[in-house]
Amino acid sequence: MNDQVVSKNQELFLSNHRKYHRFVSTTRLLLFMSFLALWEFASRFHWIDSFFFSSPSKVVLCAIDLFLHQDLTMHIGITLFETLLSFALVLILGITFAALLWYSPLISDISEPYLVVLNSLPKSALAPLFIVWLGTGTKTIIIAGMSVAIFGAIISIYTCFKEVEPDKITLIKTLGGSKRDEFFKVILPSSIPTLLSIMKVNIGLSLVGVIIGEFLAARRGLGYLIIYGSQVFQLDMVITSILILCVIAMLLYQCIQWLEHFYKQKKK
Repeated sequence: MNDQVVSKNQELFLSNHRKYHRFVSTTRLLLFMSFLALWEFASRFHWIDSFFFSSPSKVVLCAIDLFLHQDLTMHIGITLFETLLSFALVLILGITFAALLWYSPLISDISEPYLVVLNSLPKSALAPLFIVWLGTGTKTIIIAGMSVAIFGAIISIYTCFKEVEPDKITLIKTLGGSKRDEFFKVILPSSIPTLLSIMKVNIGLSLVGVIIGEFLAARRGLGYLIIYGSQVFQLDMVITSILILCVIAMLLYQCIQWLEHFYKQKKK
């Protein structure tokens, strides 16, 4: 009898959970469609100047034209590749340097103010220096993408490592474990949920950094299309590229969210 009650309660909970998520998804879609409809009507009835603000129909036509005549898929692919590579390097270096700070409190105390200062610097101001130091090209853009996220990632991951329950570390020490055992058996596994949350932020920051780099040092990519479109007053191209960037950011975020959901399901 108790098992049946639990089963019914569980089914009711799952049903309500699915209904909630359907409601959220439907509301999001309706808000988005309402925004597009309002934007289109405002343009057609001259509530806004379509030359400056474009419209959904013009964006679609511009996207088709870019796809047919300016190899839009190539520009998207280059920006996506640079973003993913920057993000991967930020994640690897962030975990590596955060682990180093965790292993050595002395290094942590010495480097912490420098990390805070470097994280506070406006990264757009560094991009011209990267061009002077490294020249134009993919390498400069990837470094620009990394510069936006790397210092914040190190600080966040290191803070996450420090906040792991001390009782677990004490247990490893009691059993004769080394510092390496503490890190790989307690610190890193316990930090995975927080690392996934940090990844959600860093993927967007990497995209921002890549676009900053493409503004200054690229002849391909969505950042280049934005700058080129603004220079020749093709504002439809600018807005189309920006909207594509929004879609890319949403899809990248969603991928990490799926990874987080998969991890939580596996833990259960």
